Amino acid sequence: MDLRILFSAIFIGIGFGASAQDTLTVADAVRIALKNNYDIRIASNDLRIDQQNVSLGNAGILPRLEAVVNDNNSVQNTSQTRSDGSVVELDNARNNSLNYGVALNWTVFDGFRMFARYDQLKELEKLGEAELQTTILTRVSDVMTVYFDLVQQQQQLKALDTAIVISNQRVETAQNRFTIGKASRLEVLNAQVDLNTDTTTLLRQQEQFANTKTQLNELMARDVQTDFSVVKEVSVEENLLLPELTSLAEKQNPVLQQQIINRRVAELQLKQVRADRYPTINVSTGYNFAESKNSLGFTSESYAKGFTYGFGATLNIFNGFVQNRNERIAKIAIENSTLAIEQQTQVLRSQLTTAYQTYLTNIRLTELESNNEILAKQNLDITLEKYRIGTIATLEFRTAQLNYINARVRSSNAQYEAKLSEIQLKELAGTLTF
Repeated sequence: MDLRILFSAIFIGIGFGASAQDTLTVADAVRIALKNNYDIRIASNDLRIDQQNVSLGNAGILPRLEAVVNDNNSVQNTSQTRSDGSVVELDNARNNSLNYGVALNWTVFDGFRMFARYDQLKELEKLGEAELQTTILTRVSDVMTVYFDLVQQQQQLKALDTAIVISNQRVETAQNRFTIGKASRLEVLNAQVDLNTDTTTLLRQQEQFANTKTQLNELMARDVQTDFSVVKEVSVEENLLLPELTSLAEKQNPVLQQQIINRRVAELQLKQVRADRYPTINVSTGYNFAESKNSLGFTSESYAKGFTYGFGATLNIFNGFVQNRNERIAKIAIENSTLAIEQQTQVLRSQLTTAYQTYLTNIRLTELESNNEILAKQNLDITLEKYRIGTIATLEFRTAQLNYINARVRSSNAQYEAKLSEIQLKELAGTLTF
């Protein structure tokens, strides 16, 4: 069979296999993961909890209104000695006391603690949003990394398919030459051994490809046996600039934003601690109904109803210097949060600089390996023609074959590594979105 016919048969088979499956784009994979991924869903629920906590009542700003009912009863054998010396006794004396009504208690001033607490709850909600964003960026990065790993593995499978085609052609040519007496049996055996080696490599690569599909399905939180195909090429964005990425990262990197929010939370905590230096004022009011019945005594029945009201105030004068200690601790917490911001900023800039240098290197390697693949293909074509007419040795042909396959593999790996660098930079800058 002519080599071109074998190539066509292989690629047509690959095309039909791909069309029989649903093509999953990277955007589709990310969209499914954003909807189904368990870590993202858990982080989303944590944010919902933070959102529910932001309320005036949870901050202590609103009054507390309660309905109260107390019903006390007793049956006793009672003996009373009155001031005139007379004694009154009664067995099974019944006493009843019933009180019910509504009561309102409201802290109208607590040194502005309630307002600081409310602002703190809103900052904690922002912290939850930043934590969710961190989870989303991490999972999107994971999905994209595995997805493009599948793409480059698919390209390697095509390269290995090509190796199988060439090795089959070599076995056929060696067998024909042996039949007419122009080659030894050793040449046929060597060609068959190389074909078996290429087949083993292909099977291993197919196994890895299937396992990586399972891993991507797991990240998307869907049936791990769901079959799909991926796109054929890796597209790399080659115009990323370090100053722009650094500026974006300082504004929207979620990890850095968490540190900034933590400092604000610490500042609001200090306000709450300082509130203990001010008085706390409470007001109360209510409407009550009271009824009591006594079988023995000067008053057998009594009734009362009406409004009650009052206020109370407390002021901490001295508590063993605990107030000073608490304020010093709160200030140290603010200092630590400021240091954490500076540290994270430094780490972020370092990561961006390192990742950007890797990105530039990978872009250059992509161009180099692409050109090298073209040269290796030209060398293989020349070597194949020479092998057909028997002007080169088997070893030289095998070397040209392996050089071409390795060049294709290196080219696909270079594209994949460049894409990983792009993903990492966008993740650090907080722009890895669809």
